[in-house]
Amino acid sequence: MCECGCFCTHFSFFSRRCLNISKQELQINEDIRDKEILVIDNDGKKLGVMSAREAQKLAYEKELDLVKIAPQATPPVCRILDYGKFCFEQAKREKEARKNQKIVAIKEIRMFSTIDTHDFETKVNQAVKFLQGGDKLKVSVRFRKRAIAHPELGAELLDRFKDAVSAAGSVDKPAKMEGRSIVMFVSPKKN
Repeated sequence: MCECGCFCTHFSFFSRRCLNISKQELQINEDIRDKEILVIDNDGKKLGVMSAREAQKLAYEKELDLVKIAPQATPPVCRILDYGKFCFEQAKREKEARKNQKIVAIKEIRMFSTIDTHDFETKVNQAVKFLQGGDKLKVSVRFRKRAIAHPELGAELLDRFKDAVSAAGSVDKPAKMEGRSIVMFVSPKKN
């Protein structure tokens, strides 16, 4: 097992491949077939432009790997470094970035224009719970059959709903008619 926690394959004495970082498809050691490359040492010092073979020899002498970091540059930039350690640090950075991400879900509350008072209170309680959890809400009032002739009932219901959840959230997008329903978006208030 590699330092990064994955199973790596060893192709030669010093050549290590980390299979954990397959997204970038970095070229290392023998995969680099460019005529001339700009080589950077593991200390960050530029060694200059040389052939890929010479750079590989330098990497093997230092018991490190040659990794193509910037293939789009002219000449391509390669760095001499420990590839397993590089994989581990990159995976660690990606994990840290994922940990710091906040994924906001949009929850939906559906009601009908003829909803009863207790059912309405239950929907409001559920919406407050979602808003306190940090989720956004899509509140929709659906019209059945001939109730579509009275969209003002749905608008009044959404106004009552907006007033009921005003302590936990604020309206992002006001009520708008979409097909057979009126839709409103509510986001949680910042603490």
